[in-house]
Amino acid sequence: MKDLEVFKGKSILITGGTGSFGNTVLSRFLGSDIEEIRVFSRDEKKQDDMRRHYQSEKLRFFLGDVRDRSATDKVTRGIDYIFHAAALKQVPSCDFFPIEAVKTNVLGTENVLESAIENRVSRVVCLSTDKAVYPINAMGISKAMMEKVVVSKSRFPENSNTVIVGTRYGNVMASRGSVIPLFIRQIISGSPITITDPLMTRFMMSLDDAVDLVVFAFKNGECGDIFVQKAPSATIEVLVEALKVLFGSPNHSVELIGTRHGEKRHEVLLSREEMSVAEDLGEYFRVPADDRGLNYGSYLEVGDDRITQSLDYNSESTKILNVNETIRLLEKVPYVRTALDGRDLNLELT
Repeated sequence: MKDLEVFKGKSILITGGTGSFGNTVLSRFLGSDIEEIRVFSRDEKKQDDMRRHYQSEKLRFFLGDVRDRSATDKVTRGIDYIFHAAALKQVPSCDFFPIEAVKTNVLGTENVLESAIENRVSRVVCLSTDKAVYPINAMGISKAMMEKVVVSKSRFPENSNTVIVGTRYGNVMASRGSVIPLFIRQIISGSPITITDPLMTRFMMSLDDAVDLVVFAFKNGECGDIFVQKAPSATIEVLVEALKVLFGSPNHSVELIGTRHGEKRHEVLLSREEMSVAEDLGEYFRVPADDRGLNYGSYLEVGDDRITQSLDYNSESTKILNVNETIRLLEKVPYVRTALDGRDLNLELT
């Protein structure tokens, strides 16, 4: 647990902490010397499930909503660090009810950050998504606006006591709402595997990768930075073939349903504007905050030839995994191992 020594004796708040990310953080952090972890969410049932599962004196649960500023004020008091994961994440529901996405993903983030600044929280890491880059659906648009809120806070010296950074990652394998659990259930039930576009690519990251990214950003970020972890990708066709091999069903039928609304063929983790200024840190990219302040002229009258020459970082331009490489990656995913062992899958997706 050497990578967690910086959290010794500290208190952490995880907003939206009953989700896949929060559970992964708890699994890793509760065995460290951290003093307290607060889980803040709206779901009392999931909080009770977590309380019973972990049974840790370090864990405290707070019922509330990031939309409620009084609730974020209360839960951030006495906190050293925040991992802000609360969000509406489902593409269709955000498209059907876009104002709800704005209330949670944009205004909720504003509440968390304003409460953090007021209560002198030392560091906040906000979680975003590749859908925020060149967004085409309401979820991505709301996350892009969330990132703008993060960067905006870095422009004001009065906020300097609280370092606020962002992280952005792509498809997290077997997280709630991702496609891998769907494909596995279709294989187990004998139903056709429904795919959209066999040549569609998606970044392949594990939940542990997502936590690694947040910890790295926490340790290395300056106010307004956005961090991206380099990740391989796979085509949907390769992913399906890998799962068919893993589950001993090489001839399982596949049904092509076509691209869904609000879905890109290739996801983008960094735009070309961001790549033009990104710092390559080996396993990660760091995009520094835009430091033009409130100088409108620098936005309207000054160009940047680096942007013209840059390319974005997307799931087609990164390393593309073959079937065997994808199998090796899938074998490390707890949900996949649970399915292969024949255990209850409903217990694994929280």
